[in-house]
Amino acid sequence: MSDIVIIGGGIAGLSAAARLSADARVTVLEQEDATGYHASGRSAALFEEQYGLPSTIALNTASKDYHFEAHGGYLSPRGLMILGGPDEQDVFTADAQKMGVDVILPAEAIEMVPVLDPEAVAFAGYHAAAYDIDTDRMMQDFIREIRRNRGEVIAKSPVISITRSARGWTVYTEKEQYTCATVVNAAGAWADTIARMAGISPLNIVPHRRSMARIPAPSGDDVSNWPMFFGVGETWYAKPDAGALLVSPADEDPVEPHDAYADDMVLAEGIARYEAMVTKPVTRLLASWAGLRSFAPDRALVLGPDPIENSFVWCAGQGGYGFQTAPAASQLVADLIMGRTPALPSFAVEALTPDRFTT
Repeated sequence: MSDIVIIGGGIAGLSAAARLSADARVTVLEQEDATGYHASGRSAALFEEQYGLPSTIALNTASKDYHFEAHGGYLSPRGLMILGGPDEQDVFTADAQKMGVDVILPAEAIEMVPVLDPEAVAFAGYHAAAYDIDTDRMMQDFIREIRRNRGEVIAKSPVISITRSARGWTVYTEKEQYTCATVVNAAGAWADTIARMAGISPLNIVPHRRSMARIPAPSGDDVSNWPMFFGVGETWYAKPDAGALLVSPADEDPVEPHDAYADDMVLAEGIARYEAMVTKPVTRLLASWAGLRSFAPDRALVLGPDPIENSFVWCAGQGGYGFQTAPAASQLVADLIMGRTPALPSFAVEALTPDRFTT
């Protein structure tokens, strides 16, 4: 018998399991053949402290030291740039203020990203304190911590039913059953599905598709030191990736939970918006894919015990913030399960726990 069964082997489930494994016997169940398959394996992998709602920023801030210091640190410098055309001054000004970037001259932006079109870029902003996250190493370190504390991470274990009795929970997979005192719902796009299985009221956590293309570096340029760069209003973005560029239309189309794939038309529209700001057209794709970003109705993460059944714990609704918030989000979940006072500011705890949906 496990003390805690965590459903979902993405960054949310693995980080929560690692935090909890010091105090409890933990089992992580992942439906796919490997951990981090869905949203976690398709992340843009950026840490930007000021990105998100106030409660998300509080998690980012509380996660910052872990990202920089744990296991030698997971961050490397990237930088972030926003770009606006001649008719986008108002949107650019609003974005620059919201994201805390410094306004720079278009010529300075072109110096950093030489492929930018001087006739298209009228406004630019830059923020150096944005970082790539070594997502794979972070997940593997959490797995090692779980196993070091005698927890288990079990792949190929889709949950098919969940029952509750006076003895606790029983979680059934196709091959095994697991009994526990506490279930943690870290199922990402399937969070509401898991809640319904357990007889828990869903919270209307909706997955949204985010499409991505990997394209060759323009004209064979060395893109390794380019920042991540966005169109204003986050209508597209591009990010260096192992000698190539990732380009996304930054789409957020609500969909049913599934193994997502890119919508060709949406991807083409995003690439066209990127091409409008650069001098080199996209001639081919190296690959394309999509991930699911799941949001609660208020777009804040959902972290903590269900208000009706406190042995069912939510660790869901990460949206696009899963990796950058994981250190603090997992600590909050562990503190709430173990009855400790959270270190996170009280306003953030109130904005993140599921109790907010009952008031």
